[in-house]
Amino acid sequence: MRHPQAFAIVHHWPDEFALLRGKVIQRMAFVLVGITLLGTSAMGQSPATPPEKYKPDWMSLRRHPVPKWFQDAKFGIFIHWGLYSVPAWAPTLKGPKQEIDWEQFTADPKKWFRENPYAEWYLNSMKIEGSPTWKHHRETYGEKFDYLDFIPTFNREVQKWNPDEWAALFREVGARYVVLITKHHDGFTLWPSSVHNPHRRPDQQGAQRDIVGNLTKAVRAQGLKMGLYYSGGLDWSFVGAPILVFSDLFSHVPQSEEYANYADAQWRELIDRYQPSVLWDDISYPKKGDVLDLFADYYNRVPDGIINDRFQVEHSDFTTPEYTQYSKIVEKKWETCRGLGFSFGYNQAEGPEQVLSAGELVRLLVDIVSKNGNLLLNIGPKPDGTIPQIQVERLRALGEWLRMNGEAIYETRPWVWAEGRTRDGVGVRFTQKGDSVYAILLDKPQGREITIESLWADPGTRIQMLGAGGDIPWLREGKDLRLTLPEQLPGSYAYVLKITPRPWKLLRE
Repeated sequence: MRHPQAFAIVHHWPDEFALLRGKVIQRMAFVLVGITLLGTSAMGQSPATPPEKYKPDWMSLRRHPVPKWFQDAKFGIFIHWGLYSVPAWAPTLKGPKQEIDWEQFTADPKKWFRENPYAEWYLNSMKIEGSPTWKHHRETYGEKFDYLDFIPTFNREVQKWNPDEWAALFREVGARYVVLITKHHDGFTLWPSSVHNPHRRPDQQGAQRDIVGNLTKAVRAQGLKMGLYYSGGLDWSFVGAPILVFSDLFSHVPQSEEYANYADAQWRELIDRYQPSVLWDDISYPKKGDVLDLFADYYNRVPDGIINDRFQVEHSDFTTPEYTQYSKIVEKKWETCRGLGFSFGYNQAEGPEQVLSAGELVRLLVDIVSKNGNLLLNIGPKPDGTIPQIQVERLRALGEWLRMNGEAIYETRPWVWAEGRTRDGVGVRFTQKGDSVYAILLDKPQGREITIESLWADPGTRIQMLGAGGDIPWLREGKDLRLTLPEQLPGSYAYVLKITPRPWKLLRE
């Protein structure tokens, strides 16, 4: 993966309606904001009108609409699995588990790569003399053991893998799509590519099993969408010097015609062979690459497919912040990606203290969805395809919550405001669907009586708690909404109030 601050573009939804109203009603203590503030098709984004056939130019490609399936899905599974899963080691990171504090690495530009917690970067990290991974590799495998010497172990272990078990688990836990690494920065492919890597021996090209094909078939059999990741921006078989600082990310992108043709050919092979629903590039793409034709051909082949922003060109369907979230609703569709711990690839050095708790995971998803995002949550399997138990437990806890409360997540759109709070400080996140708004309490209230600040319900409004029977008694208390919750709250972690018809949001001037 890559450093998100180098690429993330944040789009904040402007409160133009409130500003206009404020000029007209300057003396009011607060204003009512109805649902007319935002459209419901794609959080205010006007849907594009697709052409009959896409042409290889930016004007035509920009007409590609973000498909409804991606708007509705909200939750996908990311899979980092490859040679790096054999050593499965990186130094662990300390700090808040919700996101990586990238600011701590600005004072020392070399610190991130010297102490990189991403186990999938093992090849780069082991080349940095004196780094924890360099020391670990020499102590564990010896000075002369090459990274590619992990290939026989990986090829032997991967034969034990059952893709159908993975796919069934992903559906069980509520994921709607899957994105698999097909080639990470180490250049090792997980499908039998007919495009030869000129810098590797025939027995070093890739896995001896069609992992991409096997999983694609299994995932689609479960009714889920299948996307593919390909590292177009880095390939350490073409540029082998280690990356030491963030600026090296760009200078290490291979720019030769040889690599551009190689990357183009492999992307096209993946599209032709597997018709992925997502093209998930990483870091960047060679300037000599034929991106325009690649995109046009892909959309014509897979009309409801989507392309991420990491090609770093003039068109994308969605943005991809990494290990971070937004504080407000973002107009352009986005998808945050992260691991359950601080690594994408399996890191045997990580323990429970580095892994999100079930409650943190539920609250993370709720917050992201309320702001027009999807969560692409990574798993890092062991070489034989075993998913670490703690990762399975977290996934199943999220799936259990979604079975009760998924109505407030799937097929929803952001409301006029993402965040709120109760009078006693419990955070609230809002989503909407149809004629209802869902107010999701991010923690368990201390008592049965709660008051949601600045929320106005009309007479006749019906309020229910998902998972509980009957209606919730409520009354207006000034500008706030007061409710009496059930004696026993259903489920755990976060609690959903369904408000029908949609209420009004009160905004202070």
